[in-house]
Amino acid sequence: MRGKVLFKGKALTLVGRLLQNEEPAPGFRVVSGDLKEVTLSDFEGKIKIITTFPSLDTPVCYAQAKEFNNRASGVSDEVIILGISKDLPFAQKRFCESYNINKIVTLSDYKFSSFGINYGLLIKELNLLARSILIIDRNNVIRYIQIVEELTQQPDYDDALKHLEDVLKNPTFQIAKNIPSQCKPCEEGTPPLSKETVEKLLAQYRGWELLEDKKIKKEFKCKDFIEAKYLLDLISLIAEEQGHHPLMTLVYNKLRIILSTHAAGGLTENDFIMARIIDEVTTIGKEGEK
Repeated sequence: MRGKVLFKGKALTLVGRLLQNEEPAPGFRVVSGDLKEVTLSDFEGKIKIITTFPSLDTPVCYAQAKEFNNRASGVSDEVIILGISKDLPFAQKRFCESYNINKIVTLSDYKFSSFGINYGLLIKELNLLARSILIIDRNNVIRYIQIVEELTQQPDYDDALKHLEDVLKNPTFQIAKNIPSQCKPCEEGTPPLSKETVEKLLAQYRGWELLEDKKIKKEFKCKDFIEAKYLLDLISLIAEEQGHHPLMTLVYNKLRIILSTHAAGGLTENDFIMARIIDEVTTIGKEGEK
């Protein structure tokens, strides 16, 4: 089910953006064992297998890391395997040295939760990552998603490697998108979108309203103040990474978001990119009454 995983049968909530096959892979920031920031662009030109897990200190996660390390020897040189969790980088490094994990790159999401939020794999109740396997091709397109429903179970390794064979045959899948997935830097003098273009785009965005012909607004109603603040924090992290900073007003359990591009004095493509990302993230809230 979208947005849920189980831990010993108990349902837990996944938060973050919505993952879909044959869509652009979101960028992310994680930390290496030597505390350097690592991003998706650091693996440009490679096919990426990304396996995520809650913690290396558990038997299932240990088995998962060992299994990928063992299977890495049979994988093409075109492929890099990344293991991402919220374990501290020091713990990851110590684990790899102790158990001779030398064929996968372990990275930590402890600092930003950027990977978890951007890939919809952050477990809200535990602040840990769900167990998953993703395949991202050379063009940074998501080609395979496996989210393990029960955290105490291992992934289906054979299914993932079978799909990897398909990606290796076609490593640069092309997609056509009307709106890009990443905001572009804006400079003073950037022209705003025409009113006609804004109206056409706005028709595709449920719940967003046009303000003063140069802003768009949406309001989300959450369970309580803590939920609304949590939602604000999720959106803030992604907004900072996108270089697009919404006006957000938090009043008890309601979060109002207004988007506009100051450099253009109106609405640009970036505002609709950000609106779509916000809609992906807001699975924990619901649209409020106007």
